[in-house]
Amino acid sequence: MNTVSPQIMHRLVLFVSLMYLSYMHLMRLTYDYGGWTVDVTGPMMITTQKVSSLAFSLHDGLCQNEEKLTPEQRKRAVRHIPTVLEFFSYIFHFQALMCGPLIFYNDYADFVEGKSYVKNASPQVVVARKVIVSIFCALFLVTVVPYFPITYLQDPKFLNNTPWYSKLMYLLLATSVVRSKYYHAWLLGEAVCNASGMGFNGYTSDGRSKWDLMSNVDIIRFEFSLNFRETLETWNKSTQMWLRTIAYDRAPSHKTLWTYVLSALWHGFYPGYYFTFLGGAIFTLAARSIRRSIRPLFQGSKFMSRFYDVLTCITTRIALAYIVFPFILLECNASLAVYAKLNFAGHWLALAAIFVLPHVFPPVARSSVLYSRKSHKLE
Repeated sequence: MNTVSPQIMHRLVLFVSLMYLSYMHLMRLTYDYGGWTVDVTGPMMITTQKVSSLAFSLHDGLCQNEEKLTPEQRKRAVRHIPTVLEFFSYIFHFQALMCGPLIFYNDYADFVEGKSYVKNASPQVVVARKVIVSIFCALFLVTVVPYFPITYLQDPKFLNNTPWYSKLMYLLLATSVVRSKYYHAWLLGEAVCNASGMGFNGYTSDGRSKWDLMSNVDIIRFEFSLNFRETLETWNKSTQMWLRTIAYDRAPSHKTLWTYVLSALWHGFYPGYYFTFLGGAIFTLAARSIRRSIRPLFQGSKFMSRFYDVLTCITTRIALAYIVFPFILLECNASLAVYAKLNFAGHWLALAAIFVLPHVFPPVARSSVLYSRKSHKLE
């Protein structure tokens, strides 16, 4: 960072860190395919987030006109190159070294310098709650998850002798229970950060302290999310912020596609990752199209609005299971076999929602929806 111009530093750091991370992913694929015997890629993924986010923050602070920056970019802009001690302290701070969550450099510097310290903001209740939920998820992981192995999808008897709705139901169950391992790791990581005093984020409207500056997941909101956007916002939140900061907000075009491509590269080279993330890009566009065309039709009354929410909650769960199982299964042929048995129905429906639905149900202007609501109230 000291030897390269800030004009190109952010891109170069992202490229070099991704190349090194990719090398580690390929080493894991070569020597321990599908296993977890010696996996250092997890901490390396967090390190890649830190060095690249710092490089982009330095670029914003040293090169960019402040008027051109978004509010988040202005907040995270770093206006001096960190010393060697400051840099390595940020990269290797013990609280989030192994599994995150990511903290941006300015927030970390405020914590180290005591700027975020508030005497009466105790994290004890928050830490206790997160530890308890983390322990519950760990117990769930070792007692319940083994009864729903994702590898059962590779069983020829299951693929050939069960109806499509049974396959879909098993996808839903298997992908739902396996999330407990992520909840366990992320909540434990958050608890460690909060216990050290890191993660304070002000107060709520009723005066309660918030400890969500370094939050990775909102379990309740995620499990009952009403659409894909809310699903993404509440899952692996620090990574979502990283992707938005360095990819989505800066891509000149096809923002969703490039963001998913970066996410897939960051995760590694198992084929299942690319099925999930490229499928996720398609389903994200489909969800936007459905929301614009179909949602206004259900806003005429409170009952219809609630019915739409229930319907989208259920369909979001099904769609999520449909696109996420390759991420867990990892294998290319096995994932394609499951999709083939389902006739790629989800993909066809998503493409129809993107290209056909807007012509059948043209998107309704927001002003028309508001007028419909007012008319209903007057009646």
